Amino acid sequence: MQKTSYNKTDLRNFVNDSINGKIKTLDFYLNFSLEASREIKKTSKYDSIREEIQEEIYHLDKQMVSLKSMQTQMRKVLNSVSDTIKLGSLVITNKARFYISVSLGEFFFQGDRFYAISPESPMAQIMLGKKVGDDFTLNNIHQEIVEII
Repeated sequence: MQKTSYNKTDLRNFVNDSINGKIKTLDFYLNFSLEASREIKKTSKYDSIREEIQEEIYHLDKQMVSLKSMQTQMRKVLNSVSDTIKLGSLVITNKARFYISVSLGEFFFQGDRFYAISPESPMAQIMLGKKVGDDFTLNNIHQEIVEII
């Protein structure tokens, strides 16, 4: 993996902006679904459609709670420097780049692939406290820690 310098503040802002964008999109769909449910005629003929919309609203609400929780968790992610992996660390291994923050999953930043993972995830749990040069194996994939930012 080619060594590149990353600015953690920019990375943190990118993750925050991604979460905020998802919240905005979800809010649009939620409002659209609520409006659609109000416009359906109140006759038994349309009961199944109303039920489907209500179920969709329920799922959108659950997703919104999850995203709001991520937003709150990101407030705890600090850009402090450390020799060991902890919450807020950007970990570069010989296989991938991990940002220990929230469970956002795969994303691309400055043309490179990253994984935003929660500190509770198995990957983060195995990495927490490790230093540059340490290695670990998870799911039969062996990785060496190349850099901690």
